[in-house]
Amino acid sequence: MKLTGNFEHGKDIPATHTCDGANTIPPLLISDVPPGTKTLALIMDDPDIPDFVKQKMGIDIFDHWILFNIPPGTKTLGPGNTPGTHGKNSPGKNEYTGPCPPDRKHRYFFKLYALDRSLPLAEGATKKEVISAMNGHILAQAELVGLYERQH
Repeated sequence: MKLTGNFEHGKDIPATHTCDGANTIPPLLISDVPPGTKTLALIMDDPDIPDFVKQKMGIDIFDHWILFNIPPGTKTLGPGNTPGTHGKNSPGKNEYTGPCPPDRKHRYFFKLYALDRSLPLAEGATKKEVISAMNGHILAQAELVGLYERQH
């Protein structure tokens, strides 16, 4: 399974997809989904948050986007095209929140999972709940890492 975007793996995410731009979902292309896949799930998170954010929010990783129960035939995700169910991100919203690092360049992990079942979760499920529901049901996974540093 492959996940690609409008930026290369390990390269900068275009500013239009961040708090410095329109904060729109980057176009993502999904390919080579394995046979038997019932749904897909996507998690975008940032493990590079500074200590003051960890302490303020009581988290270790900032969850930017949780999307699950994506139909397995989905080939693209992007602005205006997010089939599936949104989970709750770290700001407490059921939507995409773009990169907005307060201190330096951060890594943003887009993780796509092919699952052998639909997840029995409602909109607003947390990343922890989604990961728990996926446990033992992952057929394949793909990852795309983007970087972003604010231009102050």
